[in-house]
Amino acid sequence: EEAHLSLPPIPMKSSSPFTSPAHDLLPEDIVGNIPGTGETSSNPDPIFHLKWFTPDSGFTWYVAEYDPVDRIAFGFVVGPFPEWGSFSVDEIRSVRGALGLPVERDLFFSPCPSSKITSQH
Repeated sequence: EEAHLSLPPIPMKSSSPFTSPAHDLLPEDIVGNIPGTGETSSNPDPIFHLKWFTPDSGFTWYVAEYDPVDRIAFGFVVGPFPEWGSFSVDEIRSVRGALGLPVERDLFFSPCPSSKITSQH
């Protein structure tokens, strides 16, 4: 007979439904600083507050505005055809890349003027 080692479960430090901080796409401390929908429309160079990406495909979302009621973000999407637009946070959470990995938040991203990102695409 083979011996099996049984390890106790590792306790989670949080009751969050996310498996890692990178899966918390909208942390409360950042969401409070994001302008609402349409609030940056007169700004030619709005600030990106969050960066989300698929670790196993080529899509990245930069968030400039967020509506917490409708759960819709507005920003810049980098993919085959980079463009500005609105995107549903719930849909983003359901996206999976080629290996089935969920979208993650870049934990090392610092808010920056949108031109810093859009000028590269």
